[in-house]
Amino acid sequence: MSNTITTTDFNFPNQQSVYRGKVREVYNINDELLVMVATDRLSAFDVVLPKGIPYKGQILNQIATKFMELTQDIVPNWLIATPDPNVAVGHLCAPFKVEMVIRGYLSGHAAREYALGKREICGVTMPDYLKENDKFPEPIITPTTKADNGEHDADISREDILSKGIVSEEDYVVLEKFTRDLFQRGTEIAASRGLILVDTKYEFGKTKEGVIVLIDEIHTPDSSRYFYAEGYQERQNNGEEQKQLSKEFVRRWLIENGFQGLEGQQIPNMTDEYIQTVSERYIELYENILGEKFVKADITNIDQRIEKNVLEYLANR
Repeated sequence: MSNTITTTDFNFPNQQSVYRGKVREVYNINDELLVMVATDRLSAFDVVLPKGIPYKGQILNQIATKFMELTQDIVPNWLIATPDPNVAVGHLCAPFKVEMVIRGYLSGHAAREYALGKREICGVTMPDYLKENDKFPEPIITPTTKADNGEHDADISREDILSKGIVSEEDYVVLEKFTRDLFQRGTEIAASRGLILVDTKYEFGKTKEGVIVLIDEIHTPDSSRYFYAEGYQERQNNGEEQKQLSKEFVRRWLIENGFQGLEGQQIPNMTDEYIQTVSERYIELYENILGEKFVKADITNIDQRIEKNVLEYLANR
């Protein structure tokens, strides 16, 4: 799959530094702007898989951009412009060192912990009578630490966040409120598309003026899990797997092939055919979540396209 972008090496005017995350590369321009490039890298279990997924970066970037627009009345965000299908430009912010995970259903990591007999996650008690993919009585917030240098994100409780001074109590109260309000809006939008927003994560930062804003991505298939609403209850009643739109299908494939990111495990071979199915699933999610047709950008020379569009934006702003 040659027409994917898995790494970048741009040198923009007034560039100060580059941060390379799991799937995004962030260019600091003059300690004022961030140019965030959504690559086609795919990560699971905190491991970046060896091959890119066509159009994945474009899909993530455009979904996040749309949801930033749809939620800016709830919480201000970092976004200024999207000069390229794979690029977002926004304000330089100081990120909080936690990711705010919120769960409406017992799925994914929470379900795996629950299956081990645990009834508490991040200091939050889970009811004793649930089965996988059941709805919680109320959404629960289960934060994780924001990992650096490829380390694994780790569950952390509200109490530990405050006691360790990772976030002040004053700020954390705001983060919790924003998290619940954003999840409620996301739930309503998903319902209007025939979907259930199962769980998601939000990241926040502070501007130089001290304003808390939403950063990074929102309600994308990498940060969120969706079920199809139609047939959900019937599948639960019958003990069947839920039909879902999220990255979970990749995690399941990896688990089935003996990989969970643990030491000594080998990433299974990703054939071109499998990569194509992953790309198609991402496009399916885009179209279901946004209710509009996905328009594929020209990826003949994706690196050159991105560089040209960003340089033009920076020259004309």
